[in-house]
Amino acid sequence: MARVLVVEDDPDIRELVSLRLRAAGHRTVAVDDGESALALVDAHGGPEVAVLDVGLPGLDGFATLQELRARPGLHDVPAVFLTARVHEADVERGRALGATYLTKPFIASALIATVERLARERAVVAADGW
Repeated sequence: MARVLVVEDDPDIRELVSLRLRAAGHRTVAVDDGESALALVDAHGGPEVAVLDVGLPGLDGFATLQELRARPGLHDVPAVFLTARVHEADVERGRALGATYLTKPFIASALIATVERLARERAVVAADGW
């Protein structure tokens, strides 16, 4: 299954997302802000899928994703924004970054299905060389 980076400042949501993804067979690492996510990736390599809150302290989710994709080999890492922000401008900004946008409260099965779809799509692209 996929290596998933979870970046969420709310500890309860961070733990819930991690638990649900691990229960579905994914390997997760979870951090509470964008700076920690980038440091982790720099030290240990990147994820196959990233799940990010938009409203993070410091670097917001949008900036974190942009910085993550600036790392070697991660320019196409798929991402899910899992957030309470439902303003049209935020949704459009997330989609402009090529990310899937799910709102809180969320349905765990929908998040898992989205992560699995994104991981499969990335694997197919990598195998095809596209």
